[in-house]
Amino acid sequence: MSGAKLEHFSTPTLSIACEVSGPTHGRPTLLLHGWPDDARTWDRVLPALHAAGCRTIVPYLRGFGPTRFRSPQIPRNGQLAALGQDVLDLADAIKLQTFAAVGHDWGARAAYIASALAADRVTHCVALSVGWDTNDPGQRLPLKQVQNYWYHWYFSLPRGIDLLRSSRRELCRFMWETWSPTWRFLEADYEATAASFENPDWADITLHSYRHRWGYAQGDPRYSELELRLSTVPLITVPTLMLHGGADACNDPLTSTDKEKYFTNRYKRQVLPNVGHFPQREDSETVANEIITWLRA
Repeated sequence: MSGAKLEHFSTPTLSIACEVSGPTHGRPTLLLHGWPDDARTWDRVLPALHAAGCRTIVPYLRGFGPTRFRSPQIPRNGQLAALGQDVLDLADAIKLQTFAAVGHDWGARAAYIASALAADRVTHCVALSVGWDTNDPGQRLPLKQVQNYWYHWYFSLPRGIDLLRSSRRELCRFMWETWSPTWRFLEADYEATAASFENPDWADITLHSYRHRWGYAQGDPRYSELELRLSTVPLITVPTLMLHGGADACNDPLTSTDKEKYFTNRYKRQVLPNVGHFPQREDSETVANEIITWLRA
């Protein structure tokens, strides 16, 4: 984004590239992208957040863009516990005592996990397109969602692996087109983001993440304790806003219903009509206003 400063922060496992912008002493707000996406997903949301007094930190998740692992020996691991721990490790590296966590897709899962693990540090959680308690490999899925998740299991087949490695840009363009059926994105916007999929670890992180979710790949032992804590679906005590596109063809809006029991603080779920899987791109004005209102409450 024009005007953003690209900074690199070292954590125990990563050198995380972040675009930092907004008022120098503003409210620290982490904005976490999903898959297949990158930091560009927040570009049309940031100006309103800056005007509202937010200092925004937009990282490239592990395996995306200029973020890199610190050692060849560190497993290229995409398990969700690792994504959540990355958020807390990044906050440590930046020396943030408290911050708001806003996430979409993979980033929403990371924001939920960080909120569950460190409620004393996350002031507000905003999750887009993903409900809490949707990480369990034993969960029962409606047939519509089984259809939506075809790629999760296709990546466990040799031909799915080949597609991901050899035709990643074509595959991810297909995801954008089908997950948001009412949205007509600009080719230039897609290409600007697709450059992040050329990260040398992108395919390995993607494959491991989806395989691990369904028990087809082992996790990194360094996250075993976190996985145990997350296995019981911990309650979230952080004020949480959940935004879901009514036309989301990746995560059907039904997957985020009836989650109130997992939140002990303020919780609001809002469905955005005629919006697909990328609300922050498709209806950035509404998303920005909802985030600002939630942070001010």
